[in-house]
Amino acid sequence: MKKGVFYLIPNYLGENTLFKFDNSFKNKINEINNFIFENEKKGRAFIKKICPLKKQSLIEASLLNKFTDRRNLKKLIEPCFSGIDMALISDSGCPCIADPGADLVMFCHQYNIEVKPLVGPSSILLALMASGLNGQNFEFNGYLPIKNPEKKNSIKAIEKKSINTTQIFMETPYRNNQMIKDLIINLKKDTILCVATNLSLKTEFINTETVQNWKKKNYDFNKKPSIFLIQSKS
Repeated sequence: MKKGVFYLIPNYLGENTLFKFDNSFKNKINEINNFIFENEKKGRAFIKKICPLKKQSLIEASLLNKFTDRRNLKKLIEPCFSGIDMALISDSGCPCIADPGADLVMFCHQYNIEVKPLVGPSSILLALMASGLNGQNFEFNGYLPIKNPEKKNSIKAIEKKSINTTQIFMETPYRNNQMIKDLIINLKKDTILCVATNLSLKTEFINTETVQNWKKKNYDFNKKPSIFLIQSKS
C-alpha cells in the first residue's frame, strides 16, 4: 500500500496579518482531515480562517508539544502507514523551525513517508532578508540564557562569531526590552543590531542601526514577537 504524505503547514505570524495564502495552499488543507497541532484550539481556528466551509467535525486532531512523550511519535503518524495524508500545523510561522516537529519528520524519513513543506511566513528568514546583514552566512541561536553571567557571556560569544556570520536569535516577547538593554551594554558600539518586530503584520517594524545609535532611541518592544540580528565589524 502506498503511504500517505506528511505535509508541513505554516501558520500566520499573528493577528492583523498582511500575508495571504494562495488557493493551492487552501485546497490542500481542505483535502486533509488528519492534523497534528501544537495547540488544538489555535490549530482549528487557523483552519477555520483559511477554509471556513470545512467541517470541524471531520478533523482528526493529535497534539505535538513539549508535553508529548517522544516514545509515542510513531503513533502520531500511523494514518500515513494506511495511505492517509496528514499535516503538522505550527502555532505560528513554519513547523520545525524554532518550533516542534523535527523529531516527527525524522520518523517519517526513517519509514519512507514522503514529507512536503508548504510555503508560508518565517519570521527568521523575513528578518534576515530585511536586515541588510550577511545573508550568505548566518546562524540561528534560538533563545539566549535568561540570567547573567550566562547571558552576558553568550552575547559576547555570538558577537565574536558575527564578524563573518550574521547571528540571529529571539526572546520571549515580554523580555524584549530587557534584551535590547543587555545588548546595548554588552556589544561593541560599532556592532550592527537589527530588531525585526511583528513581521508580516500591519504593525511591522524593522530597524538596523549601530549599537551606538540604538542607545539614543526610545523603543518599546514589550510583548511584541521579535527577531534580533547582530553583525560585528571587528
